[in-house]
Amino acid sequence: MSDGGPLVGVINAGSSSLKFSIFEEDGCVLAGQVDGIGVRPGMRMKDAAGNPVPGPDLAQAPPQSPAEALLMLLPWLREWLGGRVLAGLGHRVVHGGPRYDRPERASLSLLDELETLSPLAPLHQPHNLAPIRAALEKAPHLPQVACFDTAFHHTMPEVVQAFAIPLALAEKGIRRYGFHGLSYEYIASVLPTAAPEIADGRVVVAHLGNGASLCGMRAGRSVATTMGFSALDGLPMGTRCGELDPAVVLHLLRQEGMDPAAVEDMLYRRSGMLGLSGVSSDFRDLLASSDPRARFAIDVFVHRVARGVGSLAAALGGLDGLVFTAGVGENAAPIRAAVCEACAWLGVELDPVANAAHGPRITGGASRVPAHVIPTDENRMIARHTRAVIAK
Repeated sequence: MSDGGPLVGVINAGSSSLKFSIFEEDGCVLAGQVDGIGVRPGMRMKDAAGNPVPGPDLAQAPPQSPAEALLMLLPWLREWLGGRVLAGLGHRVVHGGPRYDRPERASLSLLDELETLSPLAPLHQPHNLAPIRAALEKAPHLPQVACFDTAFHHTMPEVVQAFAIPLALAEKGIRRYGFHGLSYEYIASVLPTAAPEIADGRVVVAHLGNGASLCGMRAGRSVATTMGFSALDGLPMGTRCGELDPAVVLHLLRQEGMDPAAVEDMLYRRSGMLGLSGVSSDFRDLLASSDPRARFAIDVFVHRVARGVGSLAAALGGLDGLVFTAGVGENAAPIRAAVCEACAWLGVELDPVANAAHGPRITGGASRVPAHVIPTDENRMIARHTRAVIAK
């Protein structure tokens, strides 16, 4: 590791995992994660060259939460940095609510406010916030920055954000927010070099993974997106249902005798690809399976993605480019092919050879609408934001 610019850490905490990175300038010098927290925690790390790095011993006092894992990691990091100072920590926080349209320096009062948004993102928000609070208490002089997945979508017009509900409820913050904003912001930042011919145009970005959404961007700014009030809306995902007639929820409550907690569990954890297939929530398992229900789940997903692309093209007033990103978007050539074929009416002409090679451009030269595969890097985006905030 050189003695270059300030070092910043990036933290992405889940319910039983903690992913972390250390960035010097715009380059990642250490990346790792702790998995199995609370059960059988294990850690793996690698340096900038991809070489394994031995981490702290978790066996003596296994962390019971991602917050505990971060507190165990910080002393080890100080030693690993060899005297260099960690300038700050940036955290992915899924929901910033109606107020926060940019990253914010973390404080206890900010965390209290953000915790009120936990019902809107129950799978993510509580786990995102707990490590920040723990580090604020144990290392109060270490600057921390909350980077919001909703912030990028604050540029959406009010007519896009609005639900057709009484104004009094809208004034309480019930509106369309959109998510995966850090991913979309990163794609927007690299489009001028990765695909300059579409960077200033009307582009639909497909962030397809265990969590999935689409974003319509004009000149790199969000115009519309498929996720709404929560990260449950839009496309069907690994275990989340996606778009659903609200009357289904009323039916489950009234006719099926389910209580709100049971409905929430079903829609967030037992629906999506898992619910449709009965096989797995993992797209790799579904693509490899011969079970007809696995094939059906993929067909439903592709249909919904293609329909979403058409809808966003309408919101944009046309389509100049299509970008695939995230785990499925970057790696699942059969799903990309099926989506592009379903979008042929928009002017997307797939090049099967380029698609099998994962791009970067997967359409032929004659395609009116080019399609690209561009890897996303939310951590790099968080590092950039963190450095900018603490520089103030």
